[in-house]
Amino acid sequence: MTQRAVLTAIKSFLPENKLTNEQLAEQFGDWHASQILSKTGVAVRGVAAPDECASDLGVRAAQRLFESGACSPDEIDFLIFCTQSPDYFTPTTACLMQNALGLPTNCGAIDVNQGCSGYIYGLALAKSLVEAGTARNVLLVTGDTYMKFINRRDRSLLTLFGDGAAATLIRAVESERELIGPFVLGSDGGGANQIIVKAGGLRRRASAETAVEKEDSAGNWRSDENLFMDGADVFSFALRTVPPTLQQLLDKSGMTLEQIDFIVPHQANKFVLERLRAKLKFPAEKFWIDMEDSGNTVSSTIPIALEKALQKGRVKQGDRVALVGFGVGYSWGATLVEIV
Repeated sequence: MTQRAVLTAIKSFLPENKLTNEQLAEQFGDWHASQILSKTGVAVRGVAAPDECASDLGVRAAQRLFESGACSPDEIDFLIFCTQSPDYFTPTTACLMQNALGLPTNCGAIDVNQGCSGYIYGLALAKSLVEAGTARNVLLVTGDTYMKFINRRDRSLLTLFGDGAAATLIRAVESERELIGPFVLGSDGGGANQIIVKAGGLRRRASAETAVEKEDSAGNWRSDENLFMDGADVFSFALRTVPPTLQQLLDKSGMTLEQIDFIVPHQANKFVLERLRAKLKFPAEKFWIDMEDSGNTVSSTIPIALEKALQKGRVKQGDRVALVGFGVGYSWGATLVEIV
């Protein structure tokens, strides 16, 4: 028998503050709530409070996981926090979360700055730590507060994104077969400017100039300190990247698409996901789209969606589930997880 990594529990947390389609329709005037839902697949999204950070959401998700009985805080020997909205440039947010959660001081703690593919990258790191014998119980927390980056007059993004977090437990077990993996990972920094906050970091510091808001040709307002996304380019990127990534995953695993019980993709938006499913020619009942009450929560969309699929009994014990993430970076990744 070999020491293998296995995904044993997922719990999520969304902010109490909500932004509904009805509120957005009232704000913008020329859209109906039903139109927003039809186009994006989102009816309501969480919005972190001004003093609420991604780490706060992540701590709440992890506390829910501990309260479920999946494990106790003193069992965790490594914490991975995946976020693109850290509390500070320094210190590492994962170290702050270790203290907030009461994890042992011999627990490793790192931040991973990754977005829409971050959950896949995090699982790859967690699996490597477990199967190298470095850790036995890895807590992978994903959390983002992208709504803090979005201009309140940018309806192209305000309708789509939401804040949220998820906590996943990856444990060591003795098994003859692989329970997480294989992995396919990729990146193309040539697409970096297609999803970006242009100012506020060290490359270009925030200033009076970067705070100036401008209107684009579609009537959306933003400054260089706000999130920008070229939706058309991101759509093209997803369509050309995800199908071959899944095929590479199948080739690595020696499986066919028909042998996959479920696909849980990054919940980018309903339009993109429906086009991807059609291109893959994968059955709708086995391709999970469920972001109506959460929105695009970036690194947390896959675990939140998988948690819902498990709760609703759509994904069951013994299922082989393909997870695929794609987006900011550009970066992408896919893996297989066996539900135990």
